[in-house]
Amino acid sequence: MNRKLVAILAADVVGYSALMERDEKGTFVRLKLYHTELFEPEIKKRHGRVFKLMGDGLLAEFASVVDAVECAATVQQELAKRNADVMQDERIDLRIGVNLGDVIVEGKDRHGDGVNIACRLQSLAAPGGIVISGTAYDQVRNKLDARFEFLGEQRVKNITEPVRVYEVKGIPTATVVNAARVEAMAKPAIAVLPFANMSGDPEQQYFSDGVTEDIITELSRFHSLLVIARNSSFQYRDKAVDVRRIARELGVRYVIEGSVRKITPRIRITSQLIDAGTGNHLWGEHYDRNIEELFEVQDEVTRTIVATLVGRLEDAEIKSASSRRHGNLPAHDCLLRGVQHLRGYEPDDNRRAREFFEQAVALDPKYALAHAYLALSLLVENGYSNAPEDIKQAALDRALLAVRLDPYESRCHVFLGQVYRFREEFDLAIASMERGVGFNPNDANGIAHLAGVLGVSGRGEEALELLHQATRLNPYHPDWYWGIRVYSLYALRRYEECLTASRNYTQRKRPWNLAREAACLAKLGRSDEAKAVAAEVLRLKPTFRVNTEMPKYKFATDAERLREGLRQAGLPE
Repeated sequence: MNRKLVAILAADVVGYSALMERDEKGTFVRLKLYHTELFEPEIKKRHGRVFKLMGDGLLAEFASVVDAVECAATVQQELAKRNADVMQDERIDLRIGVNLGDVIVEGKDRHGDGVNIACRLQSLAAPGGIVISGTAYDQVRNKLDARFEFLGEQRVKNITEPVRVYEVKGIPTATVVNAARVEAMAKPAIAVLPFANMSGDPEQQYFSDGVTEDIITELSRFHSLLVIARNSSFQYRDKAVDVRRIARELGVRYVIEGSVRKITPRIRITSQLIDAGTGNHLWGEHYDRNIEELFEVQDEVTRTIVATLVGRLEDAEIKSASSRRHGNLPAHDCLLRGVQHLRGYEPDDNRRAREFFEQAVALDPKYALAHAYLALSLLVENGYSNAPEDIKQAALDRALLAVRLDPYESRCHVFLGQVYRFREEFDLAIASMERGVGFNPNDANGIAHLAGVLGVSGRGEEALELLHQATRLNPYHPDWYWGIRVYSLYALRRYEECLTASRNYTQRKRPWNLAREAACLAKLGRSDEAKAVAAEVLRLKPTFRVNTEMPKYKFATDAERLREGLRQAGLPE
């Protein structure tokens, strides 16, 4: 029996069966083309050899571990670039594992644990990612311009001893490339200021806010526009601020202003488009309609604004923007009221939000977005990841129904991702959120939610990249963006930056946020400060215990790093 020591690279296509089911011929042709143009040339360039080619992947051997890892990095980078302009459900993404080990030589084939470990490692990698064994890491750690994240000792199938596992960091994946494209392709930039409530009743403010948000959402479907998010444009509500100043502060050229007068059964919506660079009014119109025609009015306003800015759009985009929603007005009214409560912090806000969403779906069982919000509210009301299993299942059923009812509504996919996250199904969460962001690349909150799940899935660098994109779209972002930054930086062990971010968080005085700050201080060796903050946590919440309060992470090493910091700060287990 002949043996030799080699580096084995194992690559596997993510979601191969689903790709083949959707488009068997197209997937086969594209995969063959990638193999001919990318995989095989890069492997040969680094003196490697493919010894097994499967429909959904390949196995290659290299004399040098450095060559194997460099090859993996180049392949992933190039594949990410190629995927940048490919629809989400047509992309070919790889998981790659690299191992240095002893193998059995049988002609041109290779067998044994050295090969098996490489195959198991690739299954641990994220889509677009690279995972290597400890034996490979020992050979490359000082020889490559890359960073490595230790994922702990992992037990893998049919291998007796646990394997040290490292993730190669700094490799741009398809997710990051697509997020970066948001800013590059998003011109011209536009902000929709909150439409003024002219109804004479302050209680109707939620309605004019809802009109504004829906126009923002519909505009955001157009990939040729960068639309500033609600939280940023709503900073200027009821303020007499010069339009040119608003444009400078938000980084846009075009501004939309408007008003809503709701006097049942009639509604008047006025809107005007302003070129903030010159101060010229490019377009203005008012619409007097019966209240049942609200959605038609919004579609018309959206189409006219886009036609003014862009001149022409592809037929498919026009059709997408003007497609009719299924929600009737009473159901839509309930949805708006529910969203208003979901954003609140009063003790009964979560319950009231859920009740409004239930009313919305009772009034219109085909209202997809109402089902999606109801799914999310079930988990919010019942403790997120700590919700009982029957609640988690009910939320999942509801979120899946929302996606079936409207598969092109980006927020339905994002909320389904949130449900998967709180069920600790992290890969499904990422896939759903990526799909949602693909449908609406200007949805700053959707991008931020995707960053959030990446941050708890061992992909902190990507999370921070996406959060940067979300912040560009939404410079006056909601406070929870800081929370994502905080836990992503902590997972990356960047404790000084984490502490700074935490102190920008207006919700930092809540017990859990202070607890993470205490863990940061402990990791920085500032034990006295850490203990003082921990004492404040216990003053605010005497029942605080580390093991019951811990958030959920994909990798045990990330959770243990945080748990260790909390214990070092003096918080009880």
